[in-house]
Formats: sequence, structure tokens, C-alpha cells
Amino acid sequence: MVILIFLKAYIVFIVILTIIYMVRHFVFTINRLCGEQRMCYQDIVQSDYPTISVVVPMHNEEKVAANILDLLIKLDYPKDKMDIIPINDHSTDNTKQILDKYAEKYSYIKPLHRYNMKRGKPAALNDALEISDKSIMVIFDADYLPPKGILKEMAVCFENPEVGAVMGRVVPVNTSKNILTRILDIERSGGYQIDQQARYNLLLIPQYGGTVGGFKRELCIQLGKFDPRFLTEDTDLTFRLYLNGWKVVYANRAECYEEVPEVWSVRARQMRRWARGHNQVMFRYLLPLLTSKKVSLREKIDGTLLLFVYSVPFFLLLGIIVSLTLFFLGETQIFTNFALISIFTAGCSAFGNYAPFNQIGLACFLDGSTYRIRLLPLLVFNFYFNMYCASLGFLDSIIDLLTGRATLWAKTERFREKM
Repeated sequence: MVILIFLKAYIVFIVILTIIYMVRHFVFTINRLCGEQRMCYQDIVQSDYPTISVVVPMHNEEKVAANILDLLIKLDYPKDKMDIIPINDHSTDNTKQILDKYAEKYSYIKPLHRYNMKRGKPAALNDALEISDKSIMVIFDADYLPPKGILKEMAVCFENPEVGAVMGRVVPVNTSKNILTRILDIERSGGYQIDQQARYNLLLIPQYGGTVGGFKRELCIQLGKFDPRFLTEDTDLTFRLYLNGWKVVYANRAECYEEVPEVWSVRARQMRRWARGHNQVMFRYLLPLLTSKKVSLREKIDGTLLLFVYSVPFFLLLGIIVSLTLFFLGETQIFTNFALISIFTAGCSAFGNYAPFNQIGLACFLDGSTYRIRLLPLLVFNFYFNMYCASLGFLDSIIDLLTGRATLWAKTERFREKM
């Protein structure tokens, strides 16, 4: 009897949780559609640019290393105020040779070769922090294709003394490959064009995303640099900044192009890693966030919902299992209550209507790519795929918490042809 009460209570909890995120998605959508849009600082004219180190972590990136270096060389930024630090992190292919070739030709390209230290992006960034003498660190993943003006777009944001980090917008470049890349394209569109911009509009917590983003070097060192145990060093930095009174700017106009996974198995590993790392951050920062005196109430609410984003899929998957259990036990009469049916219907529509059809649909409209709206029905299948992968990542994070096991960095496979 007690178990049945618990199972039924869990279903009610899932309904309430789903409605909360439904409201969150709906508010973001309405704000982006009808609200006042908060711009970043692109209209400020700078005469004295800050010094910048452009850092590109690389592990076996011979397919893409030359592509990004060629574009970084062409960046519209004073060369006497920037350097490029491509990090060869335990590569076993020709990455080292490619970086050294560029370094011989361009004095401001300063490769960092790592073979005797712990592998992984957080550890690699810590080493780059030590060798850089610039005030701003801008990070790009190796498969990214930055446009010429992106450094100026981001650098101007640091004119605000409250800003600790800046995040640009990520746009997939290999959208036309297959159904997966097309789905990821509209996911990215909703995540940045609506979600990130709305959080910036509403003075909430736009997230520094670890690539196409920059931060103050000395500030990051003061905050303890990056923790190599975390798989999502970007989420970790975001919450450390806010807990210490700093802000993150989202620059929607600072677009950069990426290569998204083209194979479902690669996407599954990526989603699982993100969920694992994000929940590691959630376990560490949830209580400090709720008790912080430097974080506003609205930031605490948004931050809490943001921290639980990769836990919710596990709760929903467990809710499906609980629902089936109650059905086979003949205990579904609780749903004869009309009020609960209404709540449950509204809750189910959170992921069936409000999130994809409103948030992602509006993003397609704002981007002028309304033809992509035809893909929205496929998000139903993608939702269950993401739910499964994120649930595995959540379980990984629980095991990490209980056992203290070490995390191993796993690079996302590249698909671009060698140049």
C-alpha cells in the first residue's frame, strides 16, 4: 500500500515538474516574440581593443586543424593584440606536425604540446591559462569555422566591468548531410535564438558554452581555473561566475559555425557526456546557488531549472516506468479525477507542443528558415532518444558522486574530409 502511494505521488510530481518547464519554455518564447530585446554591445565603437588569446584544444584533429587555423589567421583583429594557442592534447595523428608548420610561418601562433599531463579540455585550458599573457581568453573547438569579425563582436562586451564571460551563437555548418544534422540544426536554433537570448533579455543566467565564448583570464585564475574532474567546464565556469557576482553576456550576433554529429551513435555519446558533466555541476552548485547572497531571486530560480535540465529526462523516463507499473497493477483509477487529467494533459503538452513547436518553431521563423518547421514532428522521436542518452549520463554522474571515480574525456568524432 505504501509503495502504491509513493508511485502515485511520483506521477503527480512528474506532472508538476513538466508544467514548470512548460511555463519556462512558454515564457521564453513569448519574451522572444513580443518582449523588449536586450542587445549586447555591438554598437559600441572601440579604439583600444583588449589583448586576446584564441585557444583551440585539439586531440587528433588532423581533419580540421588546418581549416580553423586558416580562418583564425584571417580574423579582423589587431595582430599585435592577439595570439593563437592551438593545444595539441596527446594527439597520435598528424596534429602536431600541422600546428608546428603554421607556427613556423606565423609568429603569433604558439602551439602548446601536451603529452605528459592529464588529457582533457579542462586540463588543457589550465595549461593555456598559464602560458598566456593576454587579458581575454576566447575558446573555439577545433571543428569550428569562425567568421572574420567575431573577436571584435565579443571583445566589446568586456567593456562592461560586470561581465566575466561572453557567449556567441553556434550554427551548424553540415546541416544538409542527413536527418540527424537537420534535427540538430533546429535544436541549436531554438537553444540559442530563443532560450539563450530570452534568458539574457530577462536578466537570468545565459550560459557560457565552452566554445565560441570568452572570459577574463585573471578572473578565471582567481576562481581556481578549471576542475579537470568535470566534463562540462563551461557550466562549471558559468555558475562560479554568478556565485561570485559576475555576469555572462549572450551575443546573438556573434555567430560561429560548427560540425554537428552525423551519426546517431556519436550523438548518443555526446549527449551522455554532456548530461554526465552537467549533473556533476548540479551536485556541486545547487546548494551554494540557493544560499548565495550575490545571486538575485530570479537568477536562483532560473539557475535551479538550468542545473536540473539534464536530470529531468531521467525523472521522465522513470515516470514512464512508474506509469506502466501502475497500469499493470490495475491502479490507474487515480486518473479518473478530472482535475488531475487536466493537469496531466497540460503537462504532457510541455514537450509535445510548447518546447518544440513554440520555441524551436519561433526560432525557425526568426532565422527566416520557415521550411525547417516541417521537421518539428520528428522531434517526438528525438525527444525519446535524448531522454535515454541523458538518463545514462545522469546515472553516470550518480556513480561518479558515490564512488569518486575519475572522468575520462571523450572527443566527439569528426566527419569533415581532410583538406
